[in-house]
Amino acid sequence: MASIPEFAPLSYRAAGVDVDAGDALVERIKPLARRTMRPEVLAGIGGFGALIEIGKRYREPVLVAGTDGVGTKLDLAQRLGRHDTIGIDLVAMSANDILVQGAEPLFFLDYYVCERLDVDVAADVIAGIAKGCEMAGCALIGGETAEHPGTFPEGSYDLAGFAVGVVEKSAIVDGRDIVPGDRLIGIASSGSHSNGFSLIRRIVEVTGADLRASFVDGSSTTLGDALLAPTRIYVKPMLALMKRVRVKGMAHITGGGLLLNVPRMLPDGVQARLDRARWPRPVIFDWLQTQGRVDDDEMHRVFNCGLGMVLAVAPADAAAAIEALNADGEQAFDVGEIVVRPDGAAHAVVA
Repeated sequence: MASIPEFAPLSYRAAGVDVDAGDALVERIKPLARRTMRPEVLAGIGGFGALIEIGKRYREPVLVAGTDGVGTKLDLAQRLGRHDTIGIDLVAMSANDILVQGAEPLFFLDYYVCERLDVDVAADVIAGIAKGCEMAGCALIGGETAEHPGTFPEGSYDLAGFAVGVVEKSAIVDGRDIVPGDRLIGIASSGSHSNGFSLIRRIVEVTGADLRASFVDGSSTTLGDALLAPTRIYVKPMLALMKRVRVKGMAHITGGGLLLNVPRMLPDGVQARLDRARWPRPVIFDWLQTQGRVDDDEMHRVFNCGLGMVLAVAPADAAAAIEALNADGEQAFDVGEIVVRPDGAAHAVVA
């Protein structure tokens, strides 16, 4: 047997994993998680698994699950040292996704992985996750924090999120009865949300733009501020709207922009026609298009261009839907209509 070379006794800490730091983080996030609790939660953070019961108000409950990350928006957050809102993005991406099928988010779990745990940074991130859960009305019931020494760039981390919601079987929103003549209602986004950041980062790189400088003359908003604006969470206003108006279909405008996400709610044989003059486009998209020399089709294929959610409703319900959403603090617009799709034509067009 080969002899063992001489070295100091080894430990998990010496190998790069600080268990005590992990325990300290758990203690710091427990009060944040408690603020998100729902009555369905029987046991949350601290055990090997969380226990959730489905309320008796559902006759035929259907669970709806979703998972997502925040993409390379995380790179900008880390470069700017701003970790307090990226957790809101993480919740938004999954909560909004399960919302479009009519589901009320029940609970959320996160996965935080880093090269070496910085408790202050991780606590900021998870505080944002808890804030997002409060905004979505779902419980933060647990997650996983992992150190991977030697496998991540120093000081970096990555995130993933997982949401589960519930909807009455008879209330599932699936778009199957969307018909020509239905109106499309768009709800304003807060900016680029968490999509298209590989292109955004390339535009910043080739133009040499300063993330810490104002990108609009006379504005105190920096380019970094505009790009890191957290994704809007539409859960509460949309759940309220669905009690007042029959929503036939919903599309969360994420990766793939307007042109690839709106068709996901459509049945065969129809086309969504969006009129770009019917909603205001945030100035960040003007900057991205001009600085990157991005053509219109690419803008609509990559970005939400100012609409984070698009709904289909009957013509008679359009005005009531807009009024209800605006009363709940959203900005909603009638942005187009459903028409018969010509043979071979795209499922969605922006004209």
